[in-house]
Amino acid sequence: MTETVVFGGGCFWCMEAVFQMLRGIESVDSGYAGGKTVNPTYEEVSTGKTGHAEVVRVIFDPEIIKLNDLLAVFFTTHDSTTLNRQGSDIGEQYRSVIFYSNEGQKQSVQNFIKQLTEDNTFSKPIITEVLPLKNFYLAEDYHKNYYKNNPDQAYCQVVINPKISKLRQKYLKLIG
Repeated sequence: MTETVVFGGGCFWCMEAVFQMLRGIESVDSGYAGGKTVNPTYEEVSTGKTGHAEVVRVIFDPEIIKLNDLLAVFFTTHDSTTLNRQGSDIGEQYRSVIFYSNEGQKQSVQNFIKQLTEDNTFSKPIITEVLPLKNFYLAEDYHKNYYKNNPDQAYCQVVINPKISKLRQKYLKLIG
């Protein structure tokens, strides 16, 4: 039986590339969540006026990979301490957010963040939102597998490759 969790940690191309590498992942879909606009487009979300974040929906097998492993990867591969920003991507659509599918996930996420805070993992407070998943809208087809289809593109080289390197350094055992 699979579970679904949705992560927003800046550009969804980055998140998709990272989570696709992990074992136990059934699918990773780029999309939009957390806003008020129904069926938003990339152009609409990019204005910052829809309330949506760029996110990835991760469907995973908890018998193979645990939610806490996914959370560890999530908090390692983006900055959870900046409000509405990841690097040069600025705006509400790039906020740090986790949309949970059930109360068990909510509790796990809250406990994970509490432990990171108690351990002083980051020098600034974690500002990641933790919200119930209400709606998820798939991004346009040209966003799917962006990194796999465009590994030589400058954004992939400069922004995504360092995230993948960090993933390989810290979580090699989770890579499928």
